[in-house]
Amino acid sequence: MSQDIDIEGDLVTRVEGHGEIVVNATDGQLEACEWHVVESPRFFESMVVGRDWDEIHHIVSRICGICSVTHTMTGLKAVEDAMGVELSEQDVKLRKLALAGETLQSHVLHLGYLALPDLVGAKSVVPMANTHEEEVRTVIRLHKLGNELIETVAGRSTHAQRTIPGGFSQLPSEAELRDLRASLEGSWNDVETVVDLVLSLADELPEFTRETEFISLTDPDEYALYNGVPYSSDTGELDLADYREIVNEHVVEQSTAKFTKHNRDSYMVGALARFNNNYEQLGPMATAVADRFGLKPVCHNPYLNNVAQLVETAHLIERSIELIDSVLESGLEAQSDYHKPDVDVTAGQGVGAIEAPRGILFHEYTLDETGTALEGNCVIPTNQNHANIQLDMERLVPTIIDQPEGEIEHTLEMLVRAYDPCISCSTHYLDVEFVDTLPER
Repeated sequence: MSQDIDIEGDLVTRVEGHGEIVVNATDGQLEACEWHVVESPRFFESMVVGRDWDEIHHIVSRICGICSVTHTMTGLKAVEDAMGVELSEQDVKLRKLALAGETLQSHVLHLGYLALPDLVGAKSVVPMANTHEEEVRTVIRLHKLGNELIETVAGRSTHAQRTIPGGFSQLPSEAELRDLRASLEGSWNDVETVVDLVLSLADELPEFTRETEFISLTDPDEYALYNGVPYSSDTGELDLADYREIVNEHVVEQSTAKFTKHNRDSYMVGALARFNNNYEQLGPMATAVADRFGLKPVCHNPYLNNVAQLVETAHLIERSIELIDSVLESGLEAQSDYHKPDVDVTAGQGVGAIEAPRGILFHEYTLDETGTALEGNCVIPTNQNHANIQLDMERLVPTIIDQPEGEIEHTLEMLVRAYDPCISCSTHYLDVEFVDTLPER
C-alpha cells in the first residue's frame, strides 16, 4: 500500500551523541533518505597545537569518556612514533590489557543497555530490570569487570593517568593481577547468560545485507587490537603512513562530521569488520560463540555487528587471561611509583593506530625540536562509518517502504544503533563562510 512518510526532527535515542534520520516519501515514492549528524564541532586537533609532547595524550583522552583509554594510547603511539620511542615487552602487554578492558566494558554497555532493549521490545534498559532482572544484573557485572580491568592496569576507568609516553607511571602489583585473573575466570557463566539471551532473541535482528568493504587492523601473530597494519577486505594490506589516502575524508552537506571512503563509496569499521578480516585468530571460546549464531566471515549484515561484539567479548576475556599469565610468568619488572621513562625529545611526525571498540582509530602529530605540537589530526571510527550508514539506509528503505511509518523508523534506528556510533567523537569539522555584510562606502 502506497503511503506518505515523514520521518525527521527526532534524534536517534540510545546512542552516544546526536544524529537524525530523515526519510520522506509521497505515495510510496521515496524523495529523501539521509543520515544527519547535527552536533557542533569540537576542535580537538586544534587544542593540541602548542602543547607539549607529554600533554597530548591527556588532552585527546577527553575526546570520549567511553573510549578514553583508546584515545590516550593512540595519541601515545603517535607521539612515540614521532620521537622513535620504544616500549618494553611488558609495557606493551599491559597496554593491551587496558585496551581489552575498555573494549569489554564498551561492548557490554552497548549490548546490554542500548541494543538489547530493541530485541525485547523495551524503550530502554530500565523496564528490562523487571522483565529480565537476572540478565540485567549479569550485564552490570560484566560492565563492572571491564572497568575493574582498566582501573587495575591504568589507574582509573576513565581518563586514566598511568599510561604515559614510554611506558607507565605506575604498574599494577602481581597480587592485583592475580585477583583480576580470578575475576576474569569467574565471568564465563555471565558471558554464557548474555549469549543465551541474545541467541533467544536473534530472530529480532533484521535480515539485511549490502556488500561493502571492511577495514581494520591485522596482525600475523594475534587478533589485532593494539598492534597491526590497516587491512581492507577489498585490497589487502595497506600502509599506515598513507592513512589519509585510506580514509579519504570528505565533507557532505547533511553532516557536521566528515564522511570517508576507500575502494568503494563507503566502508565499515568495528567489531564486524575485525571479525570478517581476522576470524582465524579468534580464541576457541569466541569461535564457539560465533558458531552458536552461525556467524561466519564474510558477513555483510550490519545488524550482526551486535553479535560480533558478543564474540569479541568472549575473545577479550580469553586474551586478558593469557596476557596476565604471560606477565606473571615473566615477573613484573621493578619500577618505582611516579616513574617517568627517559625520552629523547626530538622533532618528528608520527602516526598511531589502534582498534577502538567502534573501529580503527588514527592519530597523527607533528612535533618541533622541543616536542611542542605543531599539528594534529584524528580520524574517528564513527566518522568512518557514517557513509556506510547512509548507503545502508538508501538500500534498506525501499525494501520496507510499505511498512507502517513507526516500524520503518524503528528499523532504521536499530540500524544506526547496530554500528554503536560515538557521534560526538566524530564531529570535528567546521566550514566557515565569511560574508561581507558591511555597506558599501
